[in-house]
Amino acid sequence: MNKAILRSLAPEGHLRAAINLSNFLLVPRVMPDGTPTGTSPDVATRIARALDVECKFVCFERPGFIADAVDFDQWDIGNIADEPARAAVMDFTNPYALIDAHFLVRDDSRLRRYQDVDKDKNTVAVLERSAYDLWLTDNLKHATIRRVSSMGEALELFRKGAVTVLAGLKPSLMEEVDRNPIYRIVEPRFTAIRQAVGIKKGNPEALQFLNNIVSELISTGFIKDSLKRHGMLGKLSVPVF
Repeated sequence: MNKAILRSLAPEGHLRAAINLSNFLLVPRVMPDGTPTGTSPDVATRIARALDVECKFVCFERPGFIADAVDFDQWDIGNIADEPARAAVMDFTNPYALIDAHFLVRDDSRLRRYQDVDKDKNTVAVLERSAYDLWLTDNLKHATIRRVSSMGEALELFRKGAVTVLAGLKPSLMEEVDRNPIYRIVEPRFTAIRQAVGIKKGNPEALQFLNNIVSELISTGFIKDSLKRHGMLGKLSVPVF
């Protein structure tokens, strides 16, 4: 083990892994003692094993909070989506999982493609500071974005007609369609959320070390097996390099 990498990734003698609890696909369950379970914690644990140190989870309610804490020495790695706005303050590995993001509309809507959504008359409900909110901020030029603090709040706005479009991750939108056949998902996806491992900027050697681990976890089938074990295989896809 390169001592410089060990010092940079585990300066306190253990790996502090920031985990985004709001991503139910990668953290589907939190144990009674507060320990998160899912593919994101599994990846963090394997990185700690490669460093030969203990993994300690640092849990955050929102992914934006992890990025906000990058300069406050609260974590060593942050498992969140790689997005341009976050890349200004963090460096990211290649993704270890991809999640499709789509729009949900009413079945009688004239919106047929994701490009149809960007019209002045449309209002899109989105979970604020989610990875797909960052994408929409960069790419929607005409539609109004209505940011809310929870997906439940976004769903409620859509259900009562306060917004014309709901943006979200495909698995949760599919569940909503199953409950309400009057809704449909707009195809194709408007973006794929790149779930990755982030670190503070400026440490290319540590980033390469992490990239090597991510590549190994994908090639050996670890990521696929983890997703299957947590009941998420098919709801996310494993990148192919």
